[in-house]
Amino acid sequence: MTAPARASRGLRRRPQLSEEVATHLRGLIISGALRPGDFVRLDETAAELGVSVTPVREALLTLRGEGLVQSVPNRGYVVSPLDRGDVADIFWLQKQIAVELALRALRSAEPADLERLSALNDALCLAVESGEAQRIADAEFEFHRDLNRIAASPKLAWFLYCAARYTPYRLYAADPGWGRLAVASHARLIDAFRRGDRAEVIAQTEVQFDDAVARLLAHLDRIAPRS
Repeated sequence: MTAPARASRGLRRRPQLSEEVATHLRGLIISGALRPGDFVRLDETAAELGVSVTPVREALLTLRGEGLVQSVPNRGYVVSPLDRGDVADIFWLQKQIAVELALRALRSAEPADLERLSALNDALCLAVESGEAQRIADAEFEFHRDLNRIAASPKLAWFLYCAARYTPYRLYAADPGWGRLAVASHARLIDAFRRGDRAEVIAQTEVQFDDAVARLLAHLDRIAPRS
């Protein structure tokens, strides 16, 4: 899968800070850490991330435009309902775009490109073995960024990036099973590129998204009861 820009605790101040805060909050909402009906407190969120209230407010305005939060007069922002069908649709859209990019990469990939992808997948494998979530997320991001570069379709890759912003990568990076599947699928994908196997390129691209949505829905089902 294609990873979005990551946000983390103790963010540095820079122009895109509000976007990184929005990425952080999206991950919490999609993964169920913030649930429908929960209030997102500006002061608490700013303190948690080590930023001022301004980028948090800007991020919440962005998320309101995306329908992930609602503004409640005199009370702030509350997480909007998120249907399981909405979650499935997010991954369906990503999968459609990713398959097209992979097929374009199949047509244009050179041997040197595949060697570089293999090296990036090796780096992901080492990251998975380390168990370091941020390292895993970064390695996955680098693999797919290079794959999308090979596809030479920057506008299409940008649309995939936009859809991928709704993927809770830190949740996946903390799941060893997800990491092992990603490494194995990447290896099969690279082999399919080498053999010119169009069907296998599609299959190995789709399997990651099908697995990701299944893991996320199972996770949401596990945390559904609230005490």
